[in-house]
Amino acid sequence: MTRNQFGMSACALLLVACVDTSRSATTREAVPPSKPTVAPINVAELDSIIQRVVAAKQLVGLSIAVMQDGKTVLAKGYGFRSLEPKQPVTTTTMFPVGSVTKQFTCSAALLLQQDGKLSMRDPVAKYAPKATAADRLTLLDLGQHVSGYRDYYPLDFVDREMQAPVPADTIIARYATRPLDFEPGTRWSYSNTNFTILGKAIETASGKTMPAFLNERIFTPLGMTRTAYDPPATDTGMARGYTSYALAAPSRALPEASGWTGAAGAIFSTPTDLLKWDLALIDGKILAPASYATLTTPRTLADGRSTGYGCGMSVQLTGDQVVFQHGGAVAGSVAQNVILPGTRSAIAVLSNADFAATGEIIAAALRRLTPQIDVPVIAGLSALEAARAFLVSLESGTIDRKTLGDDFNALLTAEHIAADRKSLAANGRITDVQVVRTVERGGMEVAVVNYMVGKTPARTSMYRTPNGKIQQFLISRR
Repeated sequence: MTRNQFGMSACALLLVACVDTSRSATTREAVPPSKPTVAPINVAELDSIIQRVVAAKQLVGLSIAVMQDGKTVLAKGYGFRSLEPKQPVTTTTMFPVGSVTKQFTCSAALLLQQDGKLSMRDPVAKYAPKATAADRLTLLDLGQHVSGYRDYYPLDFVDREMQAPVPADTIIARYATRPLDFEPGTRWSYSNTNFTILGKAIETASGKTMPAFLNERIFTPLGMTRTAYDPPATDTGMARGYTSYALAAPSRALPEASGWTGAAGAIFSTPTDLLKWDLALIDGKILAPASYATLTTPRTLADGRSTGYGCGMSVQLTGDQVVFQHGGAVAGSVAQNVILPGTRSAIAVLSNADFAATGEIIAAALRRLTPQIDVPVIAGLSALEAARAFLVSLESGTIDRKTLGDDFNALLTAEHIAADRKSLAANGRITDVQVVRTVERGGMEVAVVNYMVGKTPARTSMYRTPNGKIQQFLISRR
């Protein structure tokens, strides 16, 4: 979910904060009608960013796979799947995917609907008759997180209750028979309890266990040989989970006891296997069109608001592209699966450190996969070269006014430049200049440029007309 940086009506050139806005997609029709294009990803550049993040964040281990135009362009492991003994992460190392499981659970239910064995409009009462409001809640309400059932796993650690094994029926009895947290369909509230019930419905309707059904209908047909539902902990190819308290060295995380993750989060996989799943979704190899639409169309609440969430899948608009994504976290692990259907691209990142901040990695990969549509061709320097040149000239006070548009020239009085130099100098030298995105606005190229001013992270929206002249160069904190 990237932010729109271009709606700023008044930002001084000095280092000040600017307000960002964000957008959410509400329908699949948000994909632009023209076929988007994107330059081949620079794998070495992305690999360098990942290595830096893994080292800077002191992650235990991480595995990533990136797909562009239906082809895997990067698949690599970093760090260790185990610290004692030290064993490296490889592309076949299995990690828990946590709540990324939910898109598989919803898809399993949709496959059974295609088979005529259940309906997403079935009342919850058909499968959990003692649950609260079971006669007026549907399976779809569960998959879309609008039921009102209390979440049994809202914390970010394994509490005492979850240290004892339980069957799904016990979780349902404890959490789905309480008074509802809200009237169904009036709010969106994430609840793992919903998916425990949905998993029970799948097993009842199919006559098979969740692992058996998923293996038969999804994992095996797609060749997901390193993917399993609730595999035995004795599998030596799995990553061990780690946590950290108060910035201490990583230590083994206490896992959830048997039964607690279930249909809400029990799948283990690799990024490479997840890409097989992502491509199958994009290409319609698993779900019928109507089922795919249910999976990826956000729910509209009773008051008309969109939840931005389909069935086990978040739906966002990044730039000009619809993005499907879901994160996951279980004890000692985090996961992200991001799909760009418009360009047949995807990113899967798994880590065995529950403190792993993978957002920077996802953002770096996403902006390299997001197509730029109708950005004008600019004469002269590249956006990066132009931004660097302007920043250097601003630091030195030797602005080349021939490179600026008339209005920007008028804005940059001698007094203005002197104040800007003073502000920048007070923060430190400008380093690490990077162009993170370019788009079109008003017939101009708009380049979002990130850099450091001393220890202050800064950002610029640089506007250039096709003749190469800079029409705007706003500097703000980020």
